[in-house]
Amino acid sequence: MSDQTRLAALRARMQETGTDLLALGPGPNMLWLAGFFPHPDERPCLLLVTADGAGFLMPALNAADSRARADLPMWTWADADGPGEALAQALADLRATTARKVAVDETMRADFALLLLDALPQAGHALAQDTLGALRLRKDAGEQDELRMNAAIDDAAVRAVLAAIRPGMTERELAAIAIQVFKDNGASALFTIVGAGANGSYPHHSTGETVIRDGDAVVIDLGARKGNFSSDITRMAVVGTPPADYDRVHATVEAAVQAALAAARPGVRACEVDRAARSVIEAAGYGEYFVHRTGHGMGLEGHEPPWITDTSQTILETGMVFSIEPGIYLPGRFGVRLEEVVILQEDGPEVLSGLPRDAHRA
Repeated sequence: MSDQTRLAALRARMQETGTDLLALGPGPNMLWLAGFFPHPDERPCLLLVTADGAGFLMPALNAADSRARADLPMWTWADADGPGEALAQALADLRATTARKVAVDETMRADFALLLLDALPQAGHALAQDTLGALRLRKDAGEQDELRMNAAIDDAAVRAVLAAIRPGMTERELAAIAIQVFKDNGASALFTIVGAGANGSYPHHSTGETVIRDGDAVVIDLGARKGNFSSDITRMAVVGTPPADYDRVHATVEAAVQAALAAARPGVRACEVDRAARSVIEAAGYGEYFVHRTGHGMGLEGHEPPWITDTSQTILETGMVFSIEPGIYLPGRFGVRLEEVVILQEDGPEVLSGLPRDAHRA
């Protein structure tokens, strides 16, 4: 989808929601609409969009580089002057001084948002999630291909970790193997969670110097970015004899994944997918140990809508991308999480990983 096509779709959405002005800060929303964003720092930088105009409030030191990337007007300001006068001129030129509803980027700095809202005291405000965010929910064909590419790289990293895992290795050593695979494939690691034994009972364990021992269940949760999109996957390994109850817990989590995959269809509410996974775990008696949502959206951000939670009323549509990652975490013993990232197609979820979810036995 071209930048102009996205701008036209955004304006149509703004009209539907009664939004007079949309303001984006440097970050994923600006990247989605303009194809780039300038270096983000404390200097106010905004992409302003109205029904018939658009342009940047731009720090002067970023203007030349930004003009080479975007064919839009720029109201520049220097450090010695501050952004106030340039912002006032931008709002006047865009005929936005009387805007009644302003949508601000929920990812922008608070001081950027307050600068704009203070300049428009008559305006009500909303978040960009109802305008631009609604458009980002559905990934186009090019975005889907980037996500598939990243998933293949993540699969390679998991394979390397599973092939190397042995008693006596540390969590950090295993993470380093994944990081090297990412580098070899032109990707940058975003996170490398390796949780051995009791550490696996912490869903977001900080990988450290814990030594892998015989009898450990090991959570391996890896993600990296190549291009504008990223990856996310979780698989399990068992070193030696599995701990008591491990096989039952793993089978329960696998059944929860399958139930969520079966529930995920266009037209279904996100809460129904969460409920499908959660009910399996509850029926097995582990409900109190499933301590997080079933999934999150993925795109330009590793975590973005749609949220696959027990309360989300989002109606799932084709092109939406999200994780399915139920887990059971037994304090002081071990944890089991199995994660797939899926693209929702007309006939159901397309699972991006090619790896089995069985626990690797080392």
